[in-house]
Amino acid sequence: MLQFHEQIITDLLEEDSNGGLVIISSGLSLASLISSLLLLHSPSQGTLLLLSPSSTLKSHILHLLHQSDPSFPTPAEITADLPAPSRHSLYCSGEAVFITPRILIVDLLMSRVPTSNVAGIIIPHAHSLTETSTEAFIVRVLKSVNKNAYVRAFSDKPHSMISGFAKAERIMKSLFIKKLHLWPRFQVFVSQELEKDPSVVVDIRVPLTKHMAGIQKAIIEVMDACLKEMRKTNKVDVEDLTLENGLFKSFDEIVRRQLDPIWHTLGKKTKQLVSDLKTLRKLLDYLVRYDAVSFLKYLDTLRVSESFRSVWIFAESSYKIFELAKKRAYRFVQSNGANVNSNSKRTTKKRRKPDGEENHFESAAAGSSSTNSSSIVLEEVLEEAPKWKVLFEILLETNEERKKASLSVEEHLLVGTELDDGIVLVACKDERSCMQLEDCITKSSQKVMREEWEKYLLSKVELREAQARNKKKPKDPKGFGILDGVVPVTSAQSAEVSGISKQEHEALLAAASEIRKMAKNENTEDNAEDIAVTEGNAKGRKLRTRKGRQNNKNNHNRTGTSKKNDYASEHVSIENDQTNGADHGTADRICQRVLQENDQMNDDTQSKVNKALPPLHFYALESDQPVLDIMQPSVIIVYHPDMTFVRQIEVYKASNPSKKLKVYFLFYEESTEVQKFEASIRRENGAFESLIRQKSLMMIPVDQDGRCVGLNPSLEPQPSSLQNSITRKAGGRKDVDKQMQIIVDMREFMSSLPNVLHQKGMRIIPVTLEVGDYILSPLICVERKSIQDLFSSFTSGRLYHQVETMVRYYRIPVLLIEFSQDKSFSFQSSSDIGDDVTPTNIISKLSLLVLHFPRLRIIWSRSLHATAEIFFSLKANQDEPDETKAMRIGVPSEDGFVENDVRAESYNTSAVEFLRRLPGVTDSNYRAIMDGCNSLAELVLLPVDRLAELMGGQKAARTLRDFLDAKYPTLL
Repeated sequence: MLQFHEQIITDLLEEDSNGGLVIISSGLSLASLISSLLLLHSPSQGTLLLLSPSSTLKSHILHLLHQSDPSFPTPAEITADLPAPSRHSLYCSGEAVFITPRILIVDLLMSRVPTSNVAGIIIPHAHSLTETSTEAFIVRVLKSVNKNAYVRAFSDKPHSMISGFAKAERIMKSLFIKKLHLWPRFQVFVSQELEKDPSVVVDIRVPLTKHMAGIQKAIIEVMDACLKEMRKTNKVDVEDLTLENGLFKSFDEIVRRQLDPIWHTLGKKTKQLVSDLKTLRKLLDYLVRYDAVSFLKYLDTLRVSESFRSVWIFAESSYKIFELAKKRAYRFVQSNGANVNSNSKRTTKKRRKPDGEENHFESAAAGSSSTNSSSIVLEEVLEEAPKWKVLFEILLETNEERKKASLSVEEHLLVGTELDDGIVLVACKDERSCMQLEDCITKSSQKVMREEWEKYLLSKVELREAQARNKKKPKDPKGFGILDGVVPVTSAQSAEVSGISKQEHEALLAAASEIRKMAKNENTEDNAEDIAVTEGNAKGRKLRTRKGRQNNKNNHNRTGTSKKNDYASEHVSIENDQTNGADHGTADRICQRVLQENDQMNDDTQSKVNKALPPLHFYALESDQPVLDIMQPSVIIVYHPDMTFVRQIEVYKASNPSKKLKVYFLFYEESTEVQKFEASIRRENGAFESLIRQKSLMMIPVDQDGRCVGLNPSLEPQPSSLQNSITRKAGGRKDVDKQMQIIVDMREFMSSLPNVLHQKGMRIIPVTLEVGDYILSPLICVERKSIQDLFSSFTSGRLYHQVETMVRYYRIPVLLIEFSQDKSFSFQSSSDIGDDVTPTNIISKLSLLVLHFPRLRIIWSRSLHATAEIFFSLKANQDEPDETKAMRIGVPSEDGFVENDVRAESYNTSAVEFLRRLPGVTDSNYRAIMDGCNSLAELVLLPVDRLAELMGGQKAARTLRDFLDAKYPTLL
């Protein structure tokens, strides 16, 4: 263990306050602290409960446990699939156990946990807790019966601990914790140990390309414009609306937290600005993370999805983002074909010129001189990410250094010298970046960009075909030959801006169709030696040949000039053959052979380069796996800088002081990537400084019991006047108040309402209910809906069924609509409520629900605490609910009868439902039919006259009689 880890563990174990809250800097190995506590735990102390660590943290803890002590038993995990007896045996085992808060709180309330045998609880995510969270509920219930159980909470996200007013202090009170331990990166013990034997660090600043710098500048200008618009609303604190804060995800939380209480009063523009800032932050991130074609594809989706309602798209600088993104991938040159072919500079570049291929198009184009004088040439740019080349150079440099080191060892015959031949770890932000970088190394960057470009073009064609399928076919076609590579072009004089953009789009479609045809031809020519091809395919091959020549010319690892000379001469012969009307099949066979030689040359070159590279492993930072401990790399390339991963590298080097470690940092110079990395360090330091000030002013009573002031009016002292007024009644003796109890469905423990009800002094009985969520009395059943759940329940139709069952089994069915305390107490503004009933309006849906179920009562609650007060009022003068009866309601017995079914007491409900669905039977006559006959079998035998008497008319009786006597089709 590291020394500062030992110091943290010592402080926790030596405390007399039965636990503490530890806040450390991000990346300082929280898993090491928890695994050390598990190793120090003895079964004689009791059972140690670990509350719901994340899957990555849990795997890291198990890895460290096995690494430290292979004989240490793996902690068991309690899940919902484990039966109650098995869970009870684990609670009594005295070992460390992983468990979810929902299962533990239910077992605590049902007295399945031997609380005296619980040594303590470890909470690894204290920053996500509130006073109403399930973890606080668990600690309060446990502490009420076991004062000696300790609670140790951890957090490695200090910035989350300062959101809101005195969050750290409130969490400590709710968890019965009296000691706060702060361990920032700048703490003396931490900084001394991590900087004692540092690794070799190489900081490489890669300049942005001209187009990338232009896009970044344009995005920042648009973000600044959006922030200025946001400041004009006077709804948000101006200090928080800074460009630096806008680079982080927490900015959305800051803005939404301030706007949620007045969200329904905001205009559409303000709401859209909040969404636009999130989109722009993604654009900044994707610009430096992904390649040019992927970035362009994302922009295309934004143009479609946000073009009508977005604010940022109409900003002054937004057009630069789209234009420069296009220039990174391709560009269009408008000129006639002769000029393009005669220009030697342009013919050397990769280019797609969609020529006419079909005879009917050639005949049509021959009669129009304006069409021949102008055309659109698609010129491929496919700008590569600047970091790709730098990464490749670093890998070659690493391999050269290792070769030199091994030669020096052999020359000097040094015995016992360890060679630096460990794995090279490349850390990227996400899995997609890892896969793309791996392709760049194993294949080539040109080939990767080419594949992305082809995918992009083919997606254009697929979108066009999908639109064509869903669109009605017009009588007179407006165009022809687009997917065959033919682009009808208007004259330059009559072409407008919209016409040019349409031509560009059609040129992209033509290029995509050529790629698709080449792929089909390659599939059909795999096993054939000589196949005659058409003129159009030959021209397609010609385009492919030009692309191959350009790729070969741009390749840095050229193997020689002889193949290039042969290739150039054969290319010239192909052009001569085509111009002289020679055999196109011969030309295509020559072209195919040239392509095979070129691909083989590139593959041979790439394989030689790959042999010269050290062993590589690509790691996605978002996976959050203990890759450093498992791989033990000697060279780390931080492709996407991340503060947490940098700290993990420091801890890894401090834990292995004898290991030589070299770290490369790749930054884009003068980019938001650098600004975001530096700002993340400043934010964390500022968070710790704020926590240090809070700790110096913190007031936690020695006998604090975890109850927040004002939560339970029954616990507050009665005024003296009220006490004196009852002294004449039995000498002031007070009646013993019976504890109220509420039956709660198991599924409701995902919310915080049971916790608040328990804080109010109510007894919570968790059971599995078929009808309702909360049973307040034998007569009152409550179905609780949050706002999000209410909308989804209306959409799926689940709410109608739930209300129908409540009305059937309970005399007072209640629908509780619960709002969040920090959000607006309204569905929508009053101006949005119309006069008519509309099927999409939530108020209209509620009105129709109440009209259909007149006995339904709706309660509107502003917050969880308001709901608890309402429940207190509803339970006044009511009997306590019966647990066994509540569990049986809605559950059929062995005989098929349902207990307490209001309709089932006198009628067969299934038969009644069947009767009401027969033709001619309505809500006004089905009760008369039930009174006139005892069963469906008797109803079938009644004559028409008797049916007319019961159904109130001859027409309804004849409709039912015809339905009952109708012949049914058979297969005989």
